[in-house]
Amino acid sequence: MSKASKAGYEAHAPQQDLESMGALGVRAHVREVMGMRRSSALLLLFVFFYVGYLVAGGLVFATIEAPAEAQLKASLLRARQAFLEKHPCVSDLDLEMLLNEVVWAADRGVSAVNNVTGHPNWSFGQSIFFSSTVVTTIGYGHVTPLSKVGKIFCIVYAIFGIPLTLVLCTALVERLLVPATLLLQWLNARLGHLYQPFYIRLLHLAIIVSLLVSLFLLIPAAVYASLEPEWDYMDALYYCFISLTTIGLGDYIPGDYPGQAYRPLYKVLTTVYLLVGLTFTMLTLAVFCDIPQLNVGLLFLARSDETTNDPEKVRLNQPACPHTQYTQQRVHVRTRLDSPSPEEVTPVHARP
Repeated sequence: MSKASKAGYEAHAPQQDLESMGALGVRAHVREVMGMRRSSALLLLFVFFYVGYLVAGGLVFATIEAPAEAQLKASLLRARQAFLEKHPCVSDLDLEMLLNEVVWAADRGVSAVNNVTGHPNWSFGQSIFFSSTVVTTIGYGHVTPLSKVGKIFCIVYAIFGIPLTLVLCTALVERLLVPATLLLQWLNARLGHLYQPFYIRLLHLAIIVSLLVSLFLLIPAAVYASLEPEWDYMDALYYCFISLTTIGLGDYIPGDYPGQAYRPLYKVLTTVYLLVGLTFTMLTLAVFCDIPQLNVGLLFLARSDETTNDPEKVRLNQPACPHTQYTQQRVHVRTRLDSPSPEEVTPVHARP
């Protein structure tokens, strides 16, 4: 065999091996732990951890809040007893019936305090605010539909409104990812020769989180604390966090203080704050999930268990590492001090 023929045979041998492997069929191997898939074992451990987390939270809340609840009940009992002693003509049964009516109305957003001169719950500004809490799934629960027709409309409104809100927020996040990616490219250009891409992404995430905390938690909390007579800064910060995380407990509602000036406008501006804040919160989560080392949810995917000796599948299923790109489209081998190019760290949807 001539040298040229030998070289040609060696050059084409790997391709022939791949073709023969494809013809014979390459079976994927599944990683197992104690007779079950590794992802299933990790998921089972995570479920136990999650249940333990819930139990621990319940114990902590019970320990912290039970004394405060007991103190409040004792104070309420003393106030009730003092009222009956001051007004002997009122029987305990009559007072109980009145309190039941007051509590029933309060649970539906109608307050007995200054109710005649106060603003209605279903004014235009309040109605817009309520609509925003429905479609964003915040759902404070302080104001609810009272009529059956209103309850049916609320169901239909939420069925269409929630997906529309998700579409809107997703589209806005896609636009916000463009300047966020430009910031990442700038950090890579300045720091890529000093640090690995993973640490640069951590810095990028820290900047995004700092913007979220300062612009949508700390500063709005100061504004609410100055506008709400009965709120201190901690109450306002608590409200902002509970709202932007869509927990929506409903214990603090802006603009519900009797005699609140410009209440409709106040409610509308709060609606705008909630929508913008939720969008930026989703942006922060998107940046976080784009870092494979921090996205622990990947460990629970069934496809993470499969290993194969098929070169093509190995290439397509490269594990995440500090040099993994945002979109994982190509796998480049670079030295420790090399920084990724702007094209490599730019998400597909953010490219021109």
